Amino acid sequence: MRSAAPQLSLFPEYDEAGPEPGFDVRESARARRLSIKVFPRGRVEVVVPKRTRPRDVEIFVNENSEWIKRARESFASRHPPEPFKLPDSIALRALHRTITVRYEPKEGSKSVRFRSGDQQVVLSGQTGNDKLCIRALKRWLTNTARQEFEPRLRALSELTGTPFSKLQVRAQRTCWGSRSSSGTVSLNLCLLFLEPELVRYLMIHELCHGRHMNHSKSFWRTVRKFEPEYKKLDRELTECWNRVPSWLGIY
Repeated sequence: MRSAAPQLSLFPEYDEAGPEPGFDVRESARARRLSIKVFPRGRVEVVVPKRTRPRDVEIFVNENSEWIKRARESFASRHPPEPFKLPDSIALRALHRTITVRYEPKEGSKSVRFRSGDQQVVLSGQTGNDKLCIRALKRWLTNTARQEFEPRLRALSELTGTPFSKLQVRAQRTCWGSRSSSGTVSLNLCLLFLEPELVRYLMIHELCHGRHMNHSKSFWRTVRKFEPEYKKLDRELTECWNRVPSWLGIY
């Protein structure tokens, strides 16, 4: 639940979600050396210190290509690859809601737009382009998360007595949420795919950082005051990546 660092692009052909897992580079102020993390679905993240040259990153990845290959193969043996397919429906566990997805191709269109109702989201435009469809679905998920999560976050802010300045919703790859020293709470749009009790705990966790910008004993005592089951929920959050649809290309 640390703050997500800025991301750099190293392999543009893999930047967007699609049928093949790819690489991305995360610049971290805390990093003192380059490191690589392989995720269960095969995505590779390279963490680099600030101002690292792209060429140095490329060399580092090439030098570790065999290790990356073995790690991917190991995960694949336990988590069989899922074929890429755009969704016909999307289950939002956090809202107890399943949304149908309809695609309306428009000849000559170069983009994909969305419009939504209570039980349906419609994508229109160049719907034969998977990447454009995923971008549109991410925009819809971001809007949905902001509309649904902000009133819940404000209610929990009043309950915990920990105000925040504003809410950001992003497709974070390294954490479910974070809080800045200026009071901005960032929530991962993928929380929409988790159970309501996990979302509630995550919000309480980030709000409590308004009192303690660390994970000290005092911080956990504050969290426990508002969520006695925090240990169980915190452990469960670490295993929730597989509840996020693979077509999003985030986990």
